[in-house]
Amino acid sequence: MMTKAYAKFTVIGMAIDPIHVGTGGARLGRVDLSIVRDPVTRVPKVPGSSLAGVCRAYAAMALNKYPDCAGQGQPDKAGKGGHCGQADCPICTVFGFARGPGGGFAGLAAFSDAHVLLFPVATRQGPVWVSCPDALRRIGHDIADNLGDAVYQQSGGAQPLNLGWLLLERKNTLPGGNTWPTLNKNIPQHIVDRVVIVSDKLFAHIVNSNLEVRTSVSINPETGAAEEGALFSYEALPRATVLVWDVVCKNPQHFQVGGRKVSAEINGQTIDAPAKVLEVVKAADPYLEHLGIGGMGTRGMGRLRVIDHEAQASAGGQPAAAEASTGGA
Repeated sequence: MMTKAYAKFTVIGMAIDPIHVGTGGARLGRVDLSIVRDPVTRVPKVPGSSLAGVCRAYAAMALNKYPDCAGQGQPDKAGKGGHCGQADCPICTVFGFARGPGGGFAGLAAFSDAHVLLFPVATRQGPVWVSCPDALRRIGHDIADNLGDAVYQQSGGAQPLNLGWLLLERKNTLPGGNTWPTLNKNIPQHIVDRVVIVSDKLFAHIVNSNLEVRTSVSINPETGAAEEGALFSYEALPRATVLVWDVVCKNPQHFQVGGRKVSAEINGQTIDAPAKVLEVVKAADPYLEHLGIGGMGTRGMGRLRVIDHEAQASAGGQPAAAEASTGGA
């Protein structure tokens, strides 16, 4: 019987606070602290490295492997701490490590960037959630981008609809025989009922024009008043943004850690299949919802609720010899 080398799971998440994953510096422009954007579409995203790092730390908390097997994993000057790099560690085997008895290991779970699937925008008829063909392709819907400068709403009136400052002609049927996409059943129905679709070109403008922008100031600890010249602004993906990302889980049976077969366990069961790898990743979900991701956590930002992990219909087949060898960092 053919064993699968990997399985891909599509994860749907919803921001329950605004999310700020910064670029690491200030810039001249609309805001001082901008967020990460896709270099081609210019639509904001959450990098896969941010997801992987946060999920690793939270999964380590959940599985009592924190703090040694979380973070960068480098030992201190006395040689204490750092990733254990053992074949029976669910964190080091799933998320990888840089150093260990048998060298580095890339890990059994790989994260894609989290992209905007549904973006909330205020209109004169209440909030709607905007999507586009490029975003919908990430969940398996192939819609031709021949939408022009209109907004498409399955159950809406015929009057033009404003998306923020932009007023667009409204249509109820997608052109060219495109069918209306079916969304994940766990996305709240009040969001599904208010989904609208625009072209990829308009989507980037709409998202970037409707990000949440806040202004803060540093406080002088001696006076308790605002610090002179310390005013700054920052942007974030707004609350109720729906994000989508992929987690590719490799089959542990095709890899060794330090020359040893993976023997880590989750919930009393050996991690011996891609679905078991995903269980380790899912251990971080409650922490994401309560501790959040990104910056500005002390300013009410960052919490992300994981809605669902959808298994893809197709997965990798029998691995080649190179795929079955020990993974590298």
